[in-house]
Amino acid sequence: MQETPFCLSVGHFLSYSMSDSNSTDFNNPSTFILLGIPGLEAAHVWISIPFCAMYAIAILGSFAILFIVKREPSLHGPLYYFLCMLVITDLVPSTAVLPKMLSIFWFNSREINFSACLTQMYFILSFSVIQSGILVAMAFDRYVAICDPLRHSTTLTNPVVAKIGLAMVLRGIMLILPYPFLVRKWPYCRTNIIPYTFCKHIAVVKLACADIRISSYYSLSVAFLVTGVDVFCIAVSYIQILRAIFSLPTKDARLKTFGTCSSHLCVILACYTPHLFSALTQRFGHNVALHFHVLMSNMYLLVPPMLNPIIYGVRTQQIRDRLLQLFTQKGT
Repeated sequence: MQETPFCLSVGHFLSYSMSDSNSTDFNNPSTFILLGIPGLEAAHVWISIPFCAMYAIAILGSFAILFIVKREPSLHGPLYYFLCMLVITDLVPSTAVLPKMLSIFWFNSREINFSACLTQMYFILSFSVIQSGILVAMAFDRYVAICDPLRHSTTLTNPVVAKIGLAMVLRGIMLILPYPFLVRKWPYCRTNIIPYTFCKHIAVVKLACADIRISSYYSLSVAFLVTGVDVFCIAVSYIQILRAIFSLPTKDARLKTFGTCSSHLCVILACYTPHLFSALTQRFGHNVALHFHVLMSNMYLLVPPMLNPIIYGVRTQQIRDRLLQLFTQKGT
């Protein structure tokens, strides 16, 4: 294992975890120990402030979107139904992570039950897959709205939207279901220390003292299946959308039509960029400090749910006008 600057912290917690018994059995660990952000322990309380702020913005923005879409009849359409699904989906991974993260930062409560760790891991992974699927559904909505506008209302009816949403949820549930079962069956004879603020799958897998190739192959397959297929579908949709936009006769018409897609494109960047950057640093950033890896892992859980409501709130006139109307009424 590559030596890292946080070896003293690991050594301290390893000695702590073995002090209770001279023969600690890691084959079936009852708890794991989350280190938080190794190397930045002294700054944990300060780091918690922006994390809490991002989560608070995500909660307020998401509930504002849900409230406005529910109250505004003009927003009762496929795109905004998918947007509601997206903001709810975004909140689940951050909600699964933040309470334990804050208990580490504020109260130095680092232990997490083995079953709770697997549950947290499952929610993070499954809802990340669901999120990606909803982005594909939103791209399909934009494709139909621009390339075949006369059939948009008959193609994406409410029952069809509900079925698409259900299909995305079932896909996320089924694809990620093997992960916790694989992790649970392995023996753990090294340590029960996870150098993260949450139970990241790859960090837990590395603790197993067994042949984990089946998990590695399955994880790689899911990553290619989900990310590869979803990005391909989004790319194909936008290629067709751009062809339709460039065929419009005037520049104003092209800009106005493209403007209906700009929010979705910004959301795609907000969702995929932190994931991609974290994955690349995890794969190729062997000389990058561990605390940077941990911070990036937290970013891809906290940034999208914060940015997505802001993007649609700022760029969608109906949502923006309704928000201003609500604040104006309260001020009056």
